[in-house]
Amino acid sequence: MITWGEFAVQRPDLAEAGRGLLYQFGVGLAFLATTRADGAPRVHPMCPLVTEEGLYAFIVPSPKRNDLHRDGRYAMHSFPADDNEDAFSVSGRARQVTDPAIAAMLAIRYADERKMREPPDALVTWEPFEFRIGSCLLTKTTKHGDPDPQHTTWHFST
Repeated sequence: MITWGEFAVQRPDLAEAGRGLLYQFGVGLAFLATTRADGAPRVHPMCPLVTEEGLYAFIVPSPKRNDLHRDGRYAMHSFPADDNEDAFSVSGRARQVTDPAIAAMLAIRYADERKMREPPDALVTWEPFEFRIGSCLLTKTTKHGDPDPQHTTWHFST
């Protein structure tokens, strides 16, 4: 697994397109899939934060946060686009961010992206996670119903 920053060095084309799709509505929006204790998938919308260094998100107290603590495997998928079927997804392992300096930087980033003067008070109950990347899929299309979507896959290899 590698960080977003390492991914961007290895595959700048995929990282740039992926960031564009994650932020196509102004702030980061994606679906996060985690694994429930019984092994079934769980999917919820969430707000990723992409920095030069990493792919992060604050996760509110929730079953998905419990899933990430218990089993860090995840998949993240961009929201559907309005004009086409372009999509970006990554999968790998998430881990809680325990460095207070990184958490503070992410809180400021969260507020800045939403044009807030300061992070919301509720943020104190949210936990920051970093999402390390093991694989990626980028799909590019010309429109809805494109008969020839273009798929680019990438897998981390040591």
